[in-house]
Amino acid sequence: MEREKKVFNKNKKEILLIEEISREKISNCMQCGKCSAGCPATDGMDILPHQIIRYLQMGDLESVKESKTIWTCASCFNCASRCPRNVDLCKLMEAVRLTIIRKKDENRLKVEDIPKLMTDKKIPQQAFMSAFRKYSK
Repeated sequence: MEREKKVFNKNKKEILLIEEISREKISNCMQCGKCSAGCPATDGMDILPHQIIRYLQMGDLESVKESKTIWTCASCFNCASRCPRNVDLCKLMEAVRLTIIRKKDENRLKVEDIPKLMTDKKIPQQAFMSAFRKYSK
């Protein structure tokens, strides 16, 4: 059986963007696995949390973006509290999700759209501000 050789350097720009959005350094992870051991959502994940970081370290962004894991993450910050190197995996997964959403350009929120959306009194104003910060860039 012959092993498939992959070259992952082509996504360097996007990996740097993910680091910029999350303000986390992917290379700080030492692959101890504590994030995966403490994650309550691993049953629904196809790639374990520490493996997500490993894929990002190797530059295999396609596998990360195609996985269910980034959407299954509960953002409970259990991984961040267990990490001996203080790598916040929740922020990294949120950054990956944001890059996907921004590329699709489907969820862009424009300033002129906000007054129309604010007619629904059930939605708190804080939700609009949060969405605007996330999806207007």
